[in-house]
Amino acid sequence: MTPETLVDTNAPPTPPENATGKVVIPVTGMTCAACQSRVQRTLNKTPGVRDATVNLMMGSATVSYDPSVVQPDALVNTIRGTGYGAELPVPDRSAFEEQAARDEAQTAEFAELRLKAIVSGIAGGIAMLVSMLGMSGGGMTLRGYILLALTIAVMGWAGRHFYTRAWAAFRHHSADMNTLIAVGTGAAFIYSLIATISPGFFTSRGLAPDVYYEAVIIIIALILTGNAFEARAKKETSSALRALANLQPKTARVVRSSPEGERELDIPIDDVRADETVIVRPGERMPVDGEVLSGDSAVDESMLTGESMPVEKHAGARVIGGTINRTGALRYRATTLGADSTLAQVVRLMRDAQGSRAPIQGLADTVSGIFVPVVISLAITTFVVWFVVGDMHGVTAPAVHAFAAAVAVLIIACPCAMGLAVPTAVMVATGKGAQFGILIKGGAVLQELGTITTVALDKTGTVTAGRPTVTDIVGVQGSPLSDDDMLALVASLETMSEHPLAEGIVQHARDRGVVLVSPEGFQSISGQGAVGNVGTRAMVVGNEALMTAHNIEVSSLRDRAESLSSDARTPMYVAIDGALAGLIAVADPIKDTSREAIARLHAMGLEVVMLTGDNQRTADAIARQAGIDRVVAGVLPAGKVDEIKRLQGEGKVVAMVGDGVNDAAAMAQGIGIAMGTGTDIAIEAADVVLMRGDLRSVPQAIMLSRRTMSTMKQNLFWAFIYNVIGIPIAAGVLYPAFGWLLSPILASAAMAFSSVSVVTNSLRLRGTVLK
Repeated sequence: MTPETLVDTNAPPTPPENATGKVVIPVTGMTCAACQSRVQRTLNKTPGVRDATVNLMMGSATVSYDPSVVQPDALVNTIRGTGYGAELPVPDRSAFEEQAARDEAQTAEFAELRLKAIVSGIAGGIAMLVSMLGMSGGGMTLRGYILLALTIAVMGWAGRHFYTRAWAAFRHHSADMNTLIAVGTGAAFIYSLIATISPGFFTSRGLAPDVYYEAVIIIIALILTGNAFEARAKKETSSALRALANLQPKTARVVRSSPEGERELDIPIDDVRADETVIVRPGERMPVDGEVLSGDSAVDESMLTGESMPVEKHAGARVIGGTINRTGALRYRATTLGADSTLAQVVRLMRDAQGSRAPIQGLADTVSGIFVPVVISLAITTFVVWFVVGDMHGVTAPAVHAFAAAVAVLIIACPCAMGLAVPTAVMVATGKGAQFGILIKGGAVLQELGTITTVALDKTGTVTAGRPTVTDIVGVQGSPLSDDDMLALVASLETMSEHPLAEGIVQHARDRGVVLVSPEGFQSISGQGAVGNVGTRAMVVGNEALMTAHNIEVSSLRDRAESLSSDARTPMYVAIDGALAGLIAVADPIKDTSREAIARLHAMGLEVVMLTGDNQRTADAIARQAGIDRVVAGVLPAGKVDEIKRLQGEGKVVAMVGDGVNDAAAMAQGIGIAMGTGTDIAIEAADVVLMRGDLRSVPQAIMLSRRTMSTMKQNLFWAFIYNVIGIPIAAGVLYPAFGWLLSPILASAAMAFSSVSVVTNSLRLRGTVLK
């Protein structure tokens, strides 16, 4: 925390030089990539805007801006000026409330589209039935007026938003998917209206006064059906985020004082205060983050970390809100609350990531910007060519054929799929990663992960556990002391020491249930060890130099000590009452999962390098045990940065995996991957956070990126190829050779389900198995 500075509260705040503000603005009315492209392009041209990313899936604009030049309310007005709705974000709304509001809006959107699609479909069936009945006598006129009334009702209610949004786009000198639908169905409606009211207009010109009312209704029904399926599929893409947001309980049981004494109360989660005592029974979720005061239990943290095995919790252990208490009751002190809680930060991080933009989307954005004008030009060209060529070759009613082909071109064209191809994959992939405890900070990072060629690892806390522990206890030949006896004496002496290795010995003894006593006459000798009395025993524990100073011969264990040292262990001789009793070795052991993780990285064709400030001998031993390719030892934080720059200079894409403050600069230089067990500074500097602190998450993240990129490319391919093939077929290029001409109704069905196929393909990522 930094100290606050008192300022004049009546004076407007003056942003510091080069300050950057950031705001996420909800945007309504966007339906396709052309909409997204126009809003994004307009925002990026606004003075003071440093970067703007508009996400069609999330319905939001994320804007980085210079507060001295432009403010959020001006950005909202800029978006409104493009013809779309925008509001300032609700202040002080939690990540959970934002997600709940988004879920509610998505549910309402799906319900509305489904109702409109069903009613339009029924109306289309009635229209087809009326058309086929072919009433006699004055029936043609009556049939026409019945169909006219039905069509006006469907266009004015179910399809109304197509026309209002197209008109709004026209007023702002732009065009989008709604423009294509409105022009296509509108032209068919006007043609039919003239044929109904004034059939002589066509008969006098040798044309049949045909009507296309049923086609207009069915086109609208099919497009709405596709939109409904798309809305449902889009909601599914955020299922992982929704599941996370739903983890937080609504209430908490706390202990509060009253005149009658302490009482247990169930209160709303928002009323929990910092440092308050919270009680959780078996089977309940932790309402907030905290530190255990009393009790023993196993807690299921799989929903946040992906770790299937419950984690043991005792006094002093940290618990996370939203996790499940499995076996015993716990009393704990509430620590981080509200927006600062772990769960809220994870949800916010995921929302930011899902609202971000992957670089591969740039091509789709470029095409979307010119797509609609090009399609309208193609439709006009189609009409002219059909009319002229048809008339020259004696085609019956060439104007009717020309009109049908032009409408089909307008209807089949679909910029939606291009706008959904990348964002849907990003949303599903980031959600899938979160299920495995992998938090990816954005679409650009997700794309970059798949290009990594070299993985640089910090040693302490990343490859190793980061907590020194006893690995070996060796007694001299014929010693009457058991391992636990020697451990008890050494650990009792070391209880007075603050050295990390001493702390590892003491913790190991306590974990084994060894009873410790307070030493007397304790003295720490810097760089050598410690001496003192434990009970009636005179103790000397340390390196060979300390033993020599006390005239203690160590030759009988020297070879064993050197062997342990070569395996990255620190041996300490133990002398009791002036005679060598044995040695005890301490090491920061390799994590159980590190070897497996590094083997997987090698199997993926990646180079693995370890960067450490430790000495070369220890680093080489750790690298040998873990299977690491190359070691750079004895480097300070700046040296780690230089090594990553050197690797990048060789054309390699480097990821830096670490957990400490000394790793932050190196992570910022490369693709930063932070172990979730690390420091806040390291996590802040990272592009990816591994909630489990397990190196196996690194190959999992890279594998997820590669599969996501494959899905993105598939989506973009099908989105482009659909239009490249569909539009010429709708224009009638196959008619001369095969006599095939696509009807506007079939064109609308193809358009309706093209975007659904893209979203469905992205949803397949949910079934990705990350080994």
